[in-house]
Amino acid sequence: MKTFAADLAYAARMLRKNPGFALTAVATLALGMGSTAAIFSVVNAVLLEPLPYERPERLVHVWHDLRNRNVTRFPWAPADFHDLRTQATDVFEDVAALNTFRQVIVSEGGDGRAEQVRMGVATPNLLRLLGARVVMGTDFTEADGVPLPPPDAQQGTPMQGVPQPPARTILSYEFWQRHFGGNPGVVGTVATLGDQRFEVIGVLEPGFEVLFPPGINIERAPDLWTPMRVNFAAGSRVNVAQRVIGRLKEGVSIQRAQERADTIAASLREQFPIKKTAGFHLRLEPMHQDLVADVRPVILTLMGAVAFVMLIACANVANLLLVRAAARERELAVRAALGGTRMRLFRQLLVESLLLALLAAGGGIILAMLGIDVLLALGPENLPRLNRVAINPTVLLFTGAAAVASTVIFGLVPALRASRPDVMDLLRRSGRMSNLSSGNWLRNAVVVLEVALAFVLLVGSGLMFRSFVALQQVQPGYDPNGVLTFLLPNLRIPENEARQAFVRELRARLEALPNVTGVTGASPLPLDPRESMARYGTEEALVDATKFGQATLHAVQPGYFEVMRTRVLEGRTISEVDNRPDAQVLVIDRLLAARAFPGKSAVGQTLLIRVRTPEPERFKVIGVVEHQRHSSLAIDGREAMFVAEGLLNHGAANRWVVRTTGDPLSLAASVRSTVAAVNPRAGIIEMQPMLAFVERAQAQTKFALVLIAVFAGIALVLAAVGLYSVLSTTVRQRTAEIGVRMAFGAEHSSIFRMMVLQGLKLGATGVAFGIGAALILTTVIQSMLVGVRPTDPATFVAIVVGFLVIAVVACGVPALRAARLDPMVALRNE
Repeated sequence: MKTFAADLAYAARMLRKNPGFALTAVATLALGMGSTAAIFSVVNAVLLEPLPYERPERLVHVWHDLRNRNVTRFPWAPADFHDLRTQATDVFEDVAALNTFRQVIVSEGGDGRAEQVRMGVATPNLLRLLGARVVMGTDFTEADGVPLPPPDAQQGTPMQGVPQPPARTILSYEFWQRHFGGNPGVVGTVATLGDQRFEVIGVLEPGFEVLFPPGINIERAPDLWTPMRVNFAAGSRVNVAQRVIGRLKEGVSIQRAQERADTIAASLREQFPIKKTAGFHLRLEPMHQDLVADVRPVILTLMGAVAFVMLIACANVANLLLVRAAARERELAVRAALGGTRMRLFRQLLVESLLLALLAAGGGIILAMLGIDVLLALGPENLPRLNRVAINPTVLLFTGAAAVASTVIFGLVPALRASRPDVMDLLRRSGRMSNLSSGNWLRNAVVVLEVALAFVLLVGSGLMFRSFVALQQVQPGYDPNGVLTFLLPNLRIPENEARQAFVRELRARLEALPNVTGVTGASPLPLDPRESMARYGTEEALVDATKFGQATLHAVQPGYFEVMRTRVLEGRTISEVDNRPDAQVLVIDRLLAARAFPGKSAVGQTLLIRVRTPEPERFKVIGVVEHQRHSSLAIDGREAMFVAEGLLNHGAANRWVVRTTGDPLSLAASVRSTVAAVNPRAGIIEMQPMLAFVERAQAQTKFALVLIAVFAGIALVLAAVGLYSVLSTTVRQRTAEIGVRMAFGAEHSSIFRMMVLQGLKLGATGVAFGIGAALILTTVIQSMLVGVRPTDPATFVAIVVGFLVIAVVACGVPALRAARLDPMVALRNE
């Protein structure tokens, strides 16, 4: 230990004597370590950390798939859940169903201000299944899931003026703190939120979340939980809403549980023809694996990219150490002559490398903390558990391991070479320049490696940039510019006619606002995370039910396509005449028209749709419009059909759209006051420009693009520095040769070209290796690309040309210094 301390003290003295070298090496490594630690913090939080539940490895998501209709993750019907719960007791310890939604609470002041409360409804066993702790009060009991008795039979309808019993409710810890000020007295009381009454029976532990993959419309952290009072045994098989989580019994494998689920699904297909024709299957996915399936490729790609940056940083420092070791050969020879063993010298040099790595690790942690703030700001909404990304003990341990590993990577070879000097040769040598030519091939090889790694990153960055540009140029089927949207989910108007009058008046008043050119509404809007689907088919589907398909269903207000600027391809759009329950007409998009009526006009044709009743109803197609990309900008997605909101009920198209000639957000205050003037109890929430939907759809590509571009930029700078340092060393090494050449009449320009060509040979060799590696490695990011192939020639050519230009610049400075050498001075120095 004393020897190690002495080596460490000596290493510190040597670094103090060479502050330029020390700062350059530490800064280079810190950049690599900081980037790596920041990305690893995401990998750790999202991919590696166990889920915050009891025995999380036993938890599974249980999905409905309708394979014949290309539908996955379909919601559950109550009776189907009953079958799973009662028939799979041999493989499941427990199963629970849940659903979440957002309830709007309007302030009593009559100003239209609204608070959005996230509600969770679940079978009473959900919290126990997940191992969630109720820190105050009690959990739900099975009795809480028993359906409430019907209204007084003699009345026939709920008695006027008699309030419904308050819902038994467990609050999230955060909502308890935020809304009730952390008052423990609220437990056991009936709380009123707006016009809703809740019997508060408990408060959950802090930070409790229920985790599902993105796009499932399940709130991660509901503010209030209430029990699901459903008679599952007698429940519907067509009204789908629930999501299901199961806990496998100890010793039961996922394969055995899947076999049991397959048996249940097969039985249901035989009992219910509609399930057979739809291709009904049950699919079990381990919860953690399912949660990160969509984002795993992006995260692993980023981790691979940052690993390249780390390797380049290590290579750069290794080159610095090789040059420094060559400069210290006389010193090391003297120490060897005085009795220093090779192992002693090797250990001393390795300790110096370790000290550099530890200093860099400290700086890297500081950079990582700053980088995490950027990651949180850039992170897309569909990146699960992003709020858990932090510098924690696991990340610190990883950074320490990276420091040790980098010591081996960049310090081992220089230490081995420098620890075996030829003592007699070095002491006899009369030249004043150190033996810089020693290890020249190794320094060149390291630079070639740097260039190859940087080239791969630059190609990846170029492909992501091409994808982002392609997303910007996608025609989504509507114009999102100049549009303000807001959600009006709870009109609190019980009569349909009154709701219709409200919608008409509000549209008229909003259209009268300055700079407003159109007002409409829909549910859902394109790129809205909410999704509604319905079954459709032509007349032949009555004979062969496998002909039924599944499409996204939109309820729209009259004028929707005109305000959204969606092109009408055939027929007409929905008007006020169609906005009533008995007008069974619809508009379909280009994709549905091509699939349902190939080769002929769709206008005037009949489609069978199950939208209001268990059995399909006949609807007449009155128009065909351009396809609106709903779930993603990258792909067309599912076909769509549009019905008037009056077919369902007025107010159903509750995502309002206001088109303006100015800045959409400048209308926010006017829109709020207008809504409040028409109905003070109608609460506005989620007011945002429609471009916000587009930005969210591009977020994952933008996230990957920005980070890979940053890493590629760092890699390019490091590779350029590597080229510069090697060529600078070469100039020092060949000073005498250059002096002789110039003394015999060599032109300055020829010396310049000679040195630049030497650097370009290294750069071109690295690029050649990089092209081969990129052709293989870029296939990994194929799923992240839009409108471009991973072997896109234009990207490769552009990066090759750009890289060679950078190489010329990096080589130019030392080459210019070589060309300006005074031959007499050069020869005298040697």
